[in-house]
Amino acid sequence: MNKHDLIVITGAGGFIGGALTRYFRDKGFTNVRAVDIKRVDQWYQTVAGVESIAGCDLKIKENCYRVCRGATEVYNFAADMGGMGFIELHRAACMLSVLINTHMLMAARDSGTVQRYFFSSSACVYNTQKQQQTDCTALKEEDAYPAMAEEGYGWEKLFGEQMCRHFMNDYGLETHVARFHNVYGPHGTWDGGREKAPAAICRKVIEAKDTGSGEIEIWGDGKQSRSFMYIDDCLQGIDMLMHSEVREPLNLGSSELISINRLVELSEEIAGVKLRRTYKLDAPKGVRGRNSDNTRIRERFDWEPNTPFSLGLAETYAWIQQQYFDRKAGKCTVC
Repeated sequence: MNKHDLIVITGAGGFIGGALTRYFRDKGFTNVRAVDIKRVDQWYQTVAGVESIAGCDLKIKENCYRVCRGATEVYNFAADMGGMGFIELHRAACMLSVLINTHMLMAARDSGTVQRYFFSSSACVYNTQKQQQTDCTALKEEDAYPAMAEEGYGWEKLFGEQMCRHFMNDYGLETHVARFHNVYGPHGTWDGGREKAPAAICRKVIEAKDTGSGEIEIWGDGKQSRSFMYIDDCLQGIDMLMHSEVREPLNLGSSELISINRLVELSEEIAGVKLRRTYKLDAPKGVRGRNSDNTRIRERFDWEPNTPFSLGLAETYAWIQQQYFDRKAGKCTVC
């Protein structure tokens, strides 16, 4: 790419979209258009020198055509989503995001300028019947079929993948798809109901230590297992995938399997506390186990996400701790 080509990033007021906006700006790209439905003062990150379009609902077709005008590359992160506590209780809202990807694909196709299109998919597309054990077999890309995705959010992402494939085959629009496995890190959601497990546990440990409660509530029995990918690895993987010859959906996640109980232990070690645990067995908890098989990404790029979870969690904990005490002091923070 030319450093002055227009890059459009939707969902740029969110965690990954905001981080990618900063990533490209730091690499010297001068023409970045950041788009989000939220007001700018609600964005997780704002980046100097970037065209920021706020209050833009991309479920509306005309808005998609407007933001794609003149773009060379489009990165679509816009979606109504969150952690398991959100997606299990807002399945219809998650499904409505199909409008965003459909209209963005149409706008990219008709722009006359867009050369590459990136769609952020999810490990939630994988067949849930293959995720019933905590000591799980890592999921290969072909394990998405026969299809039995996570209700709501997973089906929306799987449909989005199919849309990308057909727009590439029928219209020649170059599309790239990454299946994210639980991205975490600083500048992400840590409170309010949409946060994912690493941020939620960090916040609970910080709060327990601050209040002296000595107790933490864990959703489920704590034996559920996941892999968690640090945001820096995610950004590098997006860049590599988008500017490659890989056209099929690709896992983008760590292969380090972590149980929720182990996540709590690591957070306690960072905090220097030991807490009593209570288990909320009727809380949303998703599948029993999910891990990323990274065979294909290693074959394609001789690389895979490799930040040790303990290191990434320490960075995340420190940032959330600062946010927590800033909020307590009455300062404006990300939620």
